[in-house]
Amino acid sequence: MKRIAHTLKITSLLAVGLLFSSNANAIDNALAKVAVKTKKFRTVKHKAFKAGEKLTYRMHYGFVDAGEAVLEIKKTNKKVKGRSLLHVVGTGRTLGSFNWVFKVQDRYESYIDSEGVFPWMFIRRVDEGGFKINQDYIFKQNVNKVKTQDKKEFKVTDGIQDMLSSFYYARTLDYSTAKIGQEYAMDMFIDNEIFPFKIKYMGVETIKTRKGKFECIKIRPLMMKGRVWETEDSMTIWVTNDNNKIPVLVKTKIAVGSVKATLTGWEGLVSPIKTK
Repeated sequence: MKRIAHTLKITSLLAVGLLFSSNANAIDNALAKVAVKTKKFRTVKHKAFKAGEKLTYRMHYGFVDAGEAVLEIKKTNKKVKGRSLLHVVGTGRTLGSFNWVFKVQDRYESYIDSEGVFPWMFIRRVDEGGFKINQDYIFKQNVNKVKTQDKKEFKVTDGIQDMLSSFYYARTLDYSTAKIGQEYAMDMFIDNEIFPFKIKYMGVETIKTRKGKFECIKIRPLMMKGRVWETEDSMTIWVTNDNNKIPVLVKTKIAVGSVKATLTGWEGLVSPIKTK
């Protein structure tokens, strides 16, 4: 459990919810074998993101620029039983002198159903201070199972998310009629376990960064106390109050201080960012 908590902390900071090289033929073969049973999948209508989007974040530890995270949505011709996919990639790395303290080079990939915004395949390559993780998950959404790289299968809940796809699914949530304190739930499959995950709506605020002023929705991701954070509300996220719902600022309390992530660049958005 300590290892799970450690990797989740790093991921939540470097990949912003939270951040290799693969064999293309192996991915094609794995995806082709997923859907062998007919099932009616959900459809999520949204205007939050599209292929070509790229978000860049700078990570700060105190007053020090500690790292950078990049989230991209790429086009792919890969399909699962005729269903189109989006290929999302999240990378995280430490910068400058922080590489001497705790070097991080992470890469996450998820092949997300373009209509249902749930994953069919997840690839994780983590190198954090010499601690490495290599994971390949096949999500059999048609039978509610996940197959891991070591051929194990786990029963999961309907529409289960991975660590990266959950970020994009959260951006499709509608807060327009939400009341302060209202919660939105989803399940994530992480390190061979199902983690119940909630997002709490905290109202609307104006946030100022080096990129300007943004009208934002304030939310708090809630996870099991003691597993990831010391308290369930240790992280706060401000997302743009528009169709994009892009995180502009993320603050997280940790045992030895606090970490902050700020949006520094964006391109390929569906809609213009709402500024003030």
